[in-house]
Amino acid sequence: MLEISNRTNLLEQKSYKYSLQDIAEPNLQRDIYTEGAVPKVSFNHRRVPLNMPEEIWITDTSLRDGQQSVEPYTVDQIVKIYKLLNKLGGPYGIIRQTEFFIYSKKDRQAVEKCMELDLKFPEITTWIRASKEDFRLARDMGIRETGILVSCSDYHIFKKMKMTRKQVVDHYLATVCEAFEAGIVPRCHLEDITRADFYGFVVPFVNELQKLSRQAGIPVKIRACDTMGYGVPYTEAALPRSVAGIIYGLQHYADVPSELLEWHGHNDFYKSVANASTAWLYGASAVNCSLLGIGERTGNIPLEAMVFEYASLRGSLDGMDPTVITEISEFFQKEVGYSVPDMTPFVGRNFNVTRAGIHADGLMKDKEIYTIFDTEKLLNRPATVQLGKASGLAGIAYWINQNYRLPESDKLDKRDPLVVALKAWIDKEYEDGRQTVLSNKELESKIAELAPDRF
Repeated sequence: MLEISNRTNLLEQKSYKYSLQDIAEPNLQRDIYTEGAVPKVSFNHRRVPLNMPEEIWITDTSLRDGQQSVEPYTVDQIVKIYKLLNKLGGPYGIIRQTEFFIYSKKDRQAVEKCMELDLKFPEITTWIRASKEDFRLARDMGIRETGILVSCSDYHIFKKMKMTRKQVVDHYLATVCEAFEAGIVPRCHLEDITRADFYGFVVPFVNELQKLSRQAGIPVKIRACDTMGYGVPYTEAALPRSVAGIIYGLQHYADVPSELLEWHGHNDFYKSVANASTAWLYGASAVNCSLLGIGERTGNIPLEAMVFEYASLRGSLDGMDPTVITEISEFFQKEVGYSVPDMTPFVGRNFNVTRAGIHADGLMKDKEIYTIFDTEKLLNRPATVQLGKASGLAGIAYWINQNYRLPESDKLDKRDPLVVALKAWIDKEYEDGRQTVLSNKELESKIAELAPDRF
């Protein structure tokens, strides 16, 4: 049968209806996921059309998936994180939602305190166990939407849940009906989708969810979860690892509209950000992230990275305030006790620090030469240099100008006698066997000795 598509406005064949394949033994896709070997990427040379939604946004899992990977946050810390998310997301709510646990008394207290702030964004959603009691609890707290785990690979269905595909579909559909009875929008987390039988299980299951949704008059959200980070952003890659293929299939064969489709990824193969951007480009409105990428194993999609991906793809921050990213990093380090690796983009101590003398010389001439963007304006983090064995006169001059925040009229150049004297002292330090970089305190002490009262 031919029908006009609301998405493409073209006549399309609607006869592609996939039925559940209720197999006796699990399909573990051993050609791709071979035991004892690195997972393989296969290609089928099928091109998926770009399909960027009219609106894209970020959702947050810092207080759910992220919190599972660090010491539990206090109520006050949760409230502070929620406020920072609101501030970063801006007035238009580009950070649209965040999810909370409500298992314990402390969890519920944190949700209540955040609700008392009466902030429009991010919307408070929950993650619950699939039970009638938890659905009622979420409803009674005034929660509109909740996440439900619906594992979809045979690794989970057969090995973890010890069920058949048909049994697990019946179980999931009954759970979604319970959410509808409580008046809650279910967000179905399709766990391990990048190892699932996409057309033999995922699409038929989501089609059944869509039927229930139409009957109840309540939308069902679909979160495609790349639980092990197996997704790849490559053009013409084959399922189950193709991010573009997953998003296209959910839209084209399961009729999931962009605004109800979300991508959740992990960073096991260093692809979380590229995969999230691919999900946006091919039709998902939402990407689910965690502040600083904190999450299971190698972490989730770093939320701060997707702020800049959004700006790159849209040409605007649309009201987001990226300087809050620096506030967030400082809060996690000082208040939570989380150590941010020095080289982490945007938030690490050294992300815009150079040690090379030739780079420092370029920074003195024009900071744009060796900085990724105006980090002082966008992140409240000016580009700096770190002085050590490789630092030349230009690097030393740049460090002094930055450290003492000298106005343009007072800035030193590399011929200044103080710079020359400090360079001689630094060289002597390393000639005598020093291996470490110089601390700010050491440098300031030596400058006070070489040029008393100059600064």
